[in-house]
Amino acid sequence: MIKVLFVCLGNICRSPMAEAVFRDMINKENLEGEIEIDSSGISDTHAGSRPHQGTRNLLDQNNISYEGILSRQIEDRDWERFDYIIAMDEENVSDLRSLDRQTEGTVVKKLMDFVEEPQDVNVPDPYYTGNFDYTYQLVQEGCSQFLSFLKEKHDL
Repeated sequence: MIKVLFVCLGNICRSPMAEAVFRDMINKENLEGEIEIDSSGISDTHAGSRPHQGTRNLLDQNNISYEGILSRQIEDRDWERFDYIIAMDEENVSDLRSLDRQTEGTVVKKLMDFVEEPQDVNVPDPYYTGNFDYTYQLVQEGCSQFLSFLKEKHDL
């Protein structure tokens, strides 16, 4: 089982969006038994909260379920539990590295690192930009390319 954790600052906009989009892709490809998905935030500010209304609206428009997704802060055990920790931007990666919890074999990358010629190297936070559509577009592209990477690397 390949285990993937998506991470952003507060775990209410980008990382739950990525979790829901990626889960939808996994389900459509019948890979539920191959890949486990979760999301978390660097901060605990929104712990226990549902995804932001802007994220929920976009997921609803695209018939993508976010049922059961609640914000949580990254935990020490996540470093041992997940094979891939996928951050939304460079600041998230820096914050993750500052936690100094790296375990051998855990891959920490940005989502857009998996896109050959990305429109943006970071997934901007729509909590601040207000542009949930652009964030969704990048998350959709990043998740699609990340899934292709996993399928090739792990022979799925």
